[in-house]
Amino acid sequence: MRYRKFGRTGLFVSELCLGTMTFGGQSGMWSQIGAVEQSDADGLVGRALDAGINFIDTADIYADGRSEIITGQTLKNLRVAREDVIVATKVHGETGTKGVNARGLSRHHIMDGIKASLSRLQLDHVDLYQVHGFDPATPMEEALRAMDDLTRHGHVRYVGVSNWAAWQIMKALGISERLGLASFASLQAYYTVAGRDLERELIPMLESEGLGLMVWSPLAGGLLSGKYDRNTESTDGGRRTQFDFPPVDKARAYDCIDVMRQLAAQRGVSVAQIALAWVLHQKSVTSVIVGAKRIEQLDDNIAATQVKLSTDDLDRLDAVSALAPEYPGWMVDRLGATRRQQMQQSDDRS
Repeated sequence: MRYRKFGRTGLFVSELCLGTMTFGGQSGMWSQIGAVEQSDADGLVGRALDAGINFIDTADIYADGRSEIITGQTLKNLRVAREDVIVATKVHGETGTKGVNARGLSRHHIMDGIKASLSRLQLDHVDLYQVHGFDPATPMEEALRAMDDLTRHGHVRYVGVSNWAAWQIMKALGISERLGLASFASLQAYYTVAGRDLERELIPMLESEGLGLMVWSPLAGGLLSGKYDRNTESTDGGRRTQFDFPPVDKARAYDCIDVMRQLAAQRGVSVAQIALAWVLHQKSVTSVIVGAKRIEQLDDNIAATQVKLSTDDLDRLDAVSALAPEYPGWMVDRLGATRRQQMQQSDDRS
């Protein structure tokens, strides 16, 4: 297991992060995603820690709060030293009471949210507190001041963002710098070989500003697990058969799967390991969130850290997964070509 610097901070996190969205689902959407109960969660977390994973990600809305409860109890059951694990959770969605203010990024909800999360997790602080989505009803400054107060009070060590657009994150970074507030250290975003949309705006922004990238759903909700292809739909009750999310261009995904099957066969590994290895090979990625319902799934995911893809392998996957040109990207590339060439020539001489 390799450890990577977490954005501009001095924190180091494992290249894989254990996601707990499969913990505790009892009904509706959450039962379709995962219904891992306490004893099995203890086994999964224990195996992850033994493999060198020091990063656990959850959220207040996962299984209506039960994911946090199970995660916190697991850390107690396994007697994990607090300093040995990085715990991340999120705020935005509706959990517990369904009152009119029980959602969003208002100061009211953020302050209530952290208290409830810490209680469920049985912790006195979380290492990373992430806004889970954009709230059009709350002024950005209000949300950022609330997150800053949580860091000053010691309830939160770092703050992050998930599922925002590049312009929104840049605006938030500017406000934080202007007002001297704690600024986002990371973005948690969807990224797979079959879904590379964040390469248009988000990854250039992250690289420019030095934020870390946590990747959620690197197997596209199970579509890239090896259970599916263009001719065969999984019949084993996999998550995609019950909860078809996130949205994916399936024609492109199946083209990717065709190539990944060949690469997997050459190495004697699973298709899922090739899909995870592709994400791990992307230089902008800090940590890849993997979720599992069974130990054997987690072991397969962990093994992906040992898969090495050659330049030729990456080129083949890039060819079948490349995004279609989109304005203004194609014009930026066209107008900047000469200057990039000058820069390359200068680098070559040095």
